Amino acid sequence: MVGETDAVAAAEQLPAGRAYRQIVDAVERDLYAGVLQPGDRLPSEREMVARYGVSRASVREALRVLENSGLVRSRHGDRAGPLVLDPAGGPLADTMTRIAKLHGCTPGELVGFRMVLESAANQLAAYLRTEDQLTEIRGSLAAMRAAVDEGGEAFGRADFAFHECIVRASRNTLLEYNLKAARQAVLAQIGDKIAQAGDARAQLEESLRHHELVFAAIESGDGELAAALAKQSLLAYYGDALAVDERLALAKLCGPGENPFVNS
Repeated sequence: MVGETDAVAAAEQLPAGRAYRQIVDAVERDLYAGVLQPGDRLPSEREMVARYGVSRASVREALRVLENSGLVRSRHGDRAGPLVLDPAGGPLADTMTRIAKLHGCTPGELVGFRMVLESAANQLAAYLRTEDQLTEIRGSLAAMRAAVDEGGEAFGRADFAFHECIVRASRNTLLEYNLKAARQAVLAQIGDKIAQAGDARAQLEESLRHHELVFAAIESGDGELAAALAKQSLLAYYGDALAVDERLALAKLCGPGENPFVNS
């Protein structure tokens, strides 16, 4: 509610300029300062008109700009007020997917990018994770194990939660948001191998084995192994979708030695 979140300070003296821009600046400033959080509500259009002394047209223009930036979701007539969104997640993911399409990024480029990001997250998590975070990762792995009997959709949700736990344990916000965006871009271009698999259960069980090895490496604090497993697992999972030269190049990125997930 507006009174609880104090979305825009009343009677605040804003710098001169176009009326709608003053509102946009105030909302962005409160987001970056942590005054506003995802899930909060901005004031209604009527309240903004009163607070800023501007026309309703200016308020609507400000909301249009904020919505186009992925900062709020506004629905005409919503008495609860526009909803504040995560300021990075959605826009970054959409932009990365758009860049990949417009510039003709190959599957190898997308998978390679994700290999670099995910290996870094795994390695940092192995070094920085707390016992509470390790418990959280273990719990998400148990959910994956239980989801094998439920099918691909439930397994996919548990898989996503597993990687979210790891990247949070890496304590790197930029890695967290870029990994979300990279996963979306890969799925948009290559698709979900498990959903397309003829023997979906076998694919789920193999994916679970990969994740169990990653967890063991993170639990033991072996960052180098955790990083290598991320690269090897992704290459094995998406290798069939890559051109031969890209697959060979990414295999070298995995480092020396055989990939334990290929033909296993």
